[in-house]
Amino acid sequence: MPGVGVLIVDDDVDSQRALKLIFDSEGWRVRIVQLASHVMGELATGSWNLAIVNVALLDFQGPLFTVLKELAQAAAPPEPSGDSAMPRAKQFRVLFLVPLMEAKNVRLHLEREGLPYSLKPYHLHDFLQKVSELLVESGAIVEPIRDVASFSEKRKRRPDARSVRTARTGAMFASREDYQMTEEEMADFERQEREEEERKKREKQLRGF
Repeated sequence: MPGVGVLIVDDDVDSQRALKLIFDSEGWRVRIVQLASHVMGELATGSWNLAIVNVALLDFQGPLFTVLKELAQAAAPPEPSGDSAMPRAKQFRVLFLVPLMEAKNVRLHLEREGLPYSLKPYHLHDFLQKVSELLVESGAIVEPIRDVASFSEKRKRRPDARSVRTARTGAMFASREDYQMTEEEMADFERQEREEEERKKREKQLRGF
């Protein structure tokens, strides 16, 4: 759905690459912001449906967190009434990323406020499910994004020990116990894709001489 816009607020390069890889595969617009001071300007554009924000960049007593909290807690837009052909109004949503090293205190704070969050590193299926729920709730998409299994189609072209482990189920992310993809593994996947593209380019150049 090309109309979906995701704002990623994170200074972790591996995390940026992993999330961009996921959302590019959906055909969504993605903007990465590394400084909290630039976020308010992006919010003011109204171009984004979802912000994914690393809490390590936030001051819980600061104005940015207050704005994000209010946006996250705002009531979802109502469904169109009756047989109306009017589309559902869209609304901005926020998902907070919580690094494990900061989880002890931060999780309690977010849970008290009723704010959605995901721990880093995360189980990919759970993360996509949270993103999907927030975008459906906002009205940006009408149904959940495609199953995680389809996301792993490219990986199936390059099987390894991890994919063999779940081959019996036919899906890479069979369960949380069977497999948990970290941001580092996502970054490694992206690196392998780039190397494969470079290899193909070199082969094409050699054939041209």
